Amino acid sequence: MSYAIFKTGGKQYRAEPGATLRIPSIEGEPGATVVFDTVLMGVKGDAVKTGTPTLSGAKVTGEIVKHGLGDKIIVFKFKRRKNYARKQGHRQKFTEVRIKSISLG
Repeated sequence: MSYAIFKTGGKQYRAEPGATLRIPSIEGEPGATVVFDTVLMGVKGDAVKTGTPTLSGAKVTGEIVKHGLGDKIIVFKFKRRKNYARKQGHRQKFTEVRIKSISLG
């Protein structure tokens, strides 16, 4: 079993071939290929490679499946006894990516 830990959008994700991940929104049309080259760690069988801070030459290749909006969250601000209450909703944009391959360099 091989997998890799890569970083995109300020967060870290575990990628396995064939897995589908929801990452923060990136540019590209559905069906386009994306390459993540900020790989922090990779595992292939029993061999574990870690980067300092990243693995040179390693990359994770994926295909954009779709773009969308996440679940709505409610932002509610309130100050007691001041007649102040504000309610606002937010839906974060995401991109769904299917991992094709992992290359550890």
